Amino acid sequence: MCGIFGYIGEDDPLQTCLLGLEQLEYRGYDSTGIAGLVDGQIAICKEVGKLSQLKAKLTLQRLTIAIGHTRWATHGKVTPVNAHPHQDVQEAIALVHNGIIENYEELKEELHTQGVRFQTETDTEVLTNLIAKCYTGDLVQAVQKALLRVRGHFAFALVHKHHPQEIIAAARECPLSIGVNDAHTESIISSDPNAFLGKTLNVLFLRSGEIAKVEKGKVSVFDSQLRSLAKKTERLDAGTAAPSKEGFEHFMLKEIYEQPSTVQKAYLGRLEEGEVQFESLSEEFRTPSQICFIACGTSAHAGAIGALLVEDFAAIPSHYEIASEARYRILPQNTLIVAISQSGETADTLAAVREMKARGYKVLGICNVKNSTLTRETDACIFLKAGPEVSVCSTKAFTSQITVLYLFAQFLSGKRVSEDLKNVPAQIEKVLECAPRIQQIAKKYSRFNNFFFLGRRYMFPTCMEAALKLKEISYVNANGYAAGELKHGPIALLDPHFPVIAFCANHQTEEKIVSNVQEVKARSAPILALAPESLKGIAKIVDDVIWLPNTSDALAPFASTVAGQLFAYFVAKERGCDIDQPRNLAKSVTVE
Repeated sequence: MCGIFGYIGEDDPLQTCLLGLEQLEYRGYDSTGIAGLVDGQIAICKEVGKLSQLKAKLTLQRLTIAIGHTRWATHGKVTPVNAHPHQDVQEAIALVHNGIIENYEELKEELHTQGVRFQTETDTEVLTNLIAKCYTGDLVQAVQKALLRVRGHFAFALVHKHHPQEIIAAARECPLSIGVNDAHTESIISSDPNAFLGKTLNVLFLRSGEIAKVEKGKVSVFDSQLRSLAKKTERLDAGTAAPSKEGFEHFMLKEIYEQPSTVQKAYLGRLEEGEVQFESLSEEFRTPSQICFIACGTSAHAGAIGALLVEDFAAIPSHYEIASEARYRILPQNTLIVAISQSGETADTLAAVREMKARGYKVLGICNVKNSTLTRETDACIFLKAGPEVSVCSTKAFTSQITVLYLFAQFLSGKRVSEDLKNVPAQIEKVLECAPRIQQIAKKYSRFNNFFFLGRRYMFPTCMEAALKLKEISYVNANGYAAGELKHGPIALLDPHFPVIAFCANHQTEEKIVSNVQEVKARSAPILALAPESLKGIAKIVDDVIWLPNTSDALAPFASTVAGQLFAYFVAKERGCDIDQPRNLAKSVTVE
């Protein structure tokens, strides 16, 4: 989840590193730090909080080489001493690290008996001192020897005061990319190649167990036995502008308003005269005996909707699994695994993908980020084409995911289909026009600290996603339930201080959801309904209604989702929360 950045080249390493960390702050903002070399010595500046806090207190002079870090805390509290970079006891090495060293406690005890006195609670300090203990003059060899002792998933970069012209980087099942420019005058290390600052670079990706010696305009890569490797590079062209809010108060609001466009981008060129065509999907993907969607968080909710779509359109048995649990399941051999991840770096999803591939399953990826790990490790991948999503709270990626899943279900059906999907952007626009009304309703409900979100069929995963949005950015207790489960326990919690948000835009289950709403009303809980314009009678039962355009059940998640996103946004704004970077969260979850 942490972000790593490193630079060696002709530009100012300190300023370049700060710019790189700006692009990586989505990976964690508990603390930030930079280390480099000044007059042959390691210099470090680090600070708790966001990058702006570090910039305000930056004491470093011009560095000759730099590594930087933005942290999402795993081992050790959010304190200045636990912030990265970390040094060994002799202050010869500075190291930045993403991931987890699983056996750090036994290594720490061993190093302690050898006289090492630790200053922090982190596993990173253990790794740094282990490498220092292995060092006898060859820095690459020291890293290789240390990694033979280490268990876990990680990526890291380090500098050494006796090696002022190189950065050593290594990775094990965590993303790390290295770019070199055409003139061979600079090299950049980053957890995310999209943070390469719009430069034209030839980029390589470290695979599990590989070590790289990075010099100005040159990279040497070695395997775990220190055998030299010839790595294939990919071209990353310049021209990518840094994300901008473009006048919106928050990135989340901007990305909500981008959805008419991003949904359209997801289907353009893929739905022609009733036939679905994916640019990278062969016919062999049409014939699974069943499908298992695996994902985490928001992407898992998309997978739940995908399972319903596939069963309804293609009559192929389908289900979704939370990725962290999926790796333990037993599935029939002709099951197609569909792995969904916005970033393509979600650790639990990647672990499940690797386990499923090892068992012989074919794996299809659905992803937003080119060159990500998921795109390289799946048998084929469908891209969302949603563009960068900056806000930690995912919005446009989710609706792009369900757009792709709608097309995928139609692809599996083998039938000519209607082009109803092309009406969705206009329906989303209609919801966006209701933003002032939704803001008024959100202000009314912002005083509550507990919510139930209810829905049936397509509205069940849709309401779970809406509940997740609210809890992510407003810090309130919001839970999505299948409406039929309400009376099997949760209804005991209802009272006038516990509102219910009812998602009613599923025609097949209209009568049943209205009955559930009546049950809620009988317990005096406040009720907000998200309902299609055709369901006029709901206004007589509930306290408030957000009216949605009429559409089919399979397409109803789009308008309902956008309404839920706006509701969550305005509640969070009313409560004064940090909307784009909510506490304890990171955009890309790269640790299990």
